[in-house]
Amino acid sequence: MSTRDPLLSVRDLTTTFTTDEGTLTAVDGLDFDIHEGETVCIVGESGSGKTVASESITRILSMPPAHIDGEVRFRGRDVGALSDAELRDLRGGEIGHIFQNPQDALNHCYSVGWQIVEAIQFHDDVSEAEARERAIELLDRVGIPEATARFDDYPHEFSGGMKQRVMIAMALAPEPDLLIADEPTTALDVTIQSQILDLLEDIQEEFGMSILFITHDLGVVAEVADRVLVMYAGKLMEEGDVYTIFKEPAHPYTQALMECLPGRGESTKGIQGSLPDPTNPPDGCRFADRCPHAVEDCKKGDQPTLYDTGTADHRVSCVYYGPGYDESRILDAELSTGSAAGNGGTERTGGMNDD
Repeated sequence: MSTRDPLLSVRDLTTTFTTDEGTLTAVDGLDFDIHEGETVCIVGESGSGKTVASESITRILSMPPAHIDGEVRFRGRDVGALSDAELRDLRGGEIGHIFQNPQDALNHCYSVGWQIVEAIQFHDDVSEAEARERAIELLDRVGIPEATARFDDYPHEFSGGMKQRVMIAMALAPEPDLLIADEPTTALDVTIQSQILDLLEDIQEEFGMSILFITHDLGVVAEVADRVLVMYAGKLMEEGDVYTIFKEPAHPYTQALMECLPGRGESTKGIQGSLPDPTNPPDGCRFADRCPHAVEDCKKGDQPTLYDTGTADHRVSCVYYGPGYDESRILDAELSTGSAAGNGGTERTGGMNDD
């Protein structure tokens, strides 16, 4: 890992929501860093807290009912201490967002070109003619055919894949330093998905951006990630570089996710059971009730600390890596076949639902 100061630093991020059923904890004490030029993927089942974590970074959640605690620093600045005006400059300016569903994120009352122009002029003092020229260049850059002619078209005149390209163009308009991509390939067919991933890779190299990639698809993770964060029920279960996570998954939850990949295991049913109630989380490890290795200590106290596995920058929240336990019991629970990371990530399918 880089010894330089991180571009983004997140410490003890906790996001709760006030509901009629009580306080819902969506993200619970999350820590991670992103360095310049790095791609970090957050992966986990639906309800793990991936999307809420990403939206808490720039505080785009409605507050209330949301409440955000912890510290988020971007280029050393405390995001939580920024004024509303400073936050607006940060959002979409220094940090761009690609949201899960372009169908909902785009305004269908305005042309796609006008929406990109608005994003440009919001952050840069340029004329409408200059903004229009830049918008057309961006549409062309993200692969919209006949960009000049399509500038005045409306979102309903674009396919799902083309809408996603428009969203990427809007996110890139202010040339952000960090791009948060929340399930940018969801509901796209395999060919279009591959094109979008290739486009993001090319753009990252061209602009030198960092990317926080939110996904449920482990095949996509193997394709794009430098480092991986595995979340479950609002907690960080495991983190490490992408090769280590796929080659030597240390947490039983991560191992279970790997078994959902095509070609692994004989079961196609996925992980049995369901996530715990976020309004009343259990003691101990959040995964204990679904874990085949759980012992009594797994159901006591708080979520286990993140222990170092002995591999550089690889940490896991599991009692078996703590004092008095033998992690070989977990590691000897071998996966069925080779890893997606090892085969180049050519299979971009997983066994989880998206947030």
